[in-house]
Amino acid sequence: MGQLRRINCKKAIKAFTKAGGIIRKGKGDHINIKMPNGQILTLPCSSDLKVGLLRAAIQKSGLTVEDFQKLMK
Repeated sequence: MGQLRRINCKKAIKAFTKAGGIIRKGKGDHINIKMPNGQILTLPCSSDLKVGLLRAAIQKSGLTVEDFQKLMK
């Protein structure tokens, strides 16, 4: 699979919900997603997600980068 790149927040949220995440309300422009493993991901939706933040969220969610990229399609 290809490398991670900056993506739109809405696309990332869609992929995390496909993996079983539940969207919860956050403060301001942030969105919280509760994953099936019990972890809560907080993503800012004001602009594109940078690679480091996206990689940390993927790891915290219990997915691999390859699994996340498959969910993005």
